Order: sequence, then structure tokens, then C-alpha cells
Amino acid sequence: MKVTVDDDRCRGHAACWSLCPEVFTLTDDGYAEARAADVPAGFEAAARSAVDNCPEHAITAS
Repeated sequence: MKVTVDDDRCRGHAACWSLCPEVFTLTDDGYAEARAADVPAGFEAAARSAVDNCPEHAITAS
């Protein structure tokens, strides 16, 4: 599974980070970034929850 964060859509709610800090991190300005495009084994469900709960729909998974 791969995840990406659309910088133009992210508004810094940090829902993704709170649900899956192993995959997402926050910039100094509070916006989300994926630590790596490939989600580590065992964190797929948490990453999918982050995708589903992003209020701005800024995260995509494939």
C-alpha cells in the first residue's frame, strides 16, 4: 500500500498523524507528510483509517 498527501488540500488537522504516527508526520508548520510512500507491514489498517478520516480528503492510498 502506498499513501500520498496532497499539500494543496492539507489544512493541518493532524487526524492522520493521530491515527497513524508510524506513517505520517507533521511539518514545522503543522501540515501532514507521509514518512515514506510505502506503508510498513502491519500499519495498513491504521493508514487506511487515516485516509478515511482526513477532513480535507488530502490523503490518497493505492
